[in-house]
Amino acid sequence: MDAQLGGRVGALVRHVAATVVLPSYRHLQASEIGEKGPGEVVTVADRRSEEALTAGLLDLLPGSVVVGEEAYAADTALLERIGGPAPTWIVDPIDGTANYADGNGPFCLMVALVDQTGALASWIYDPIADQMAHAVAGGGAFLDDVRIQPVAPLPPEQVRGVAPATYYLKDLRAKVENGQVRLGAVSGGQRCAGREYLDLVAGRQQFAMFWRTWPWDHAPGALLVREAGGVTRRLDGQPYVVTPDPGEGLLAAIDEQTWRTVAAALIP
Repeated sequence: MDAQLGGRVGALVRHVAATVVLPSYRHLQASEIGEKGPGEVVTVADRRSEEALTAGLLDLLPGSVVVGEEAYAADTALLERIGGPAPTWIVDPIDGTANYADGNGPFCLMVALVDQTGALASWIYDPIADQMAHAVAGGGAFLDDVRIQPVAPLPPEQVRGVAPATYYLKDLRAKVENGQVRLGAVSGGQRCAGREYLDLVAGRQQFAMFWRTWPWDHAPGALLVREAGGVTRRLDGQPYVVTPDPGEGLLAAIDEQTWRTVAAALIP
């Protein structure tokens, strides 16, 4: 990944956040919020953000193609571009749309660049916190331009993270609270995968489990975690790979030992 291109992508993401996403935050009309599927909230800002990101990314890298979350909703065949011959941008124009539509946070803008070998680079930006993370395959992970260093594993009782309702059920919560599961804390999450990945590499939590694994939700974060010294795997232990098939179930952890500890505690 050319450093100049990487900087321009980061600048583009910030620009779209500032000119498209934030101006509509807490100013959406009811007519500007809808559903693209049962329980799938979408706003005019999602569509405008994706349009702006798509135009900018294609201009930055001629010959590339884009797979955006909102474009996929209109044409599911777009997923087949992933792994194809052209460099592919994977775009989540507003990750955490339900939060955004409610006038709450967190929400993020996320972009990943992939080719036939896998993920090449990624960007996650939280415009409320003004926090940007980016990663380059083989080149490290960075939080606000400071390189993220691998960390030593914590004792199980200090490990914190999130798991979806699919796994974080009432009986599991009770086991965590009474010490049967030796983890520091398990919460239900923030409804924003991008923020979970940012909190993971920032040291606020040590793992994040997900059930839904669309590429725009996880291609950026998986590379970020890997380049920060962590691991992201399917729940059966297989490495996470960006493919047209989204699959189900994913566990990201800041190091190998933590992944194994959390998997043993939370995966049925």
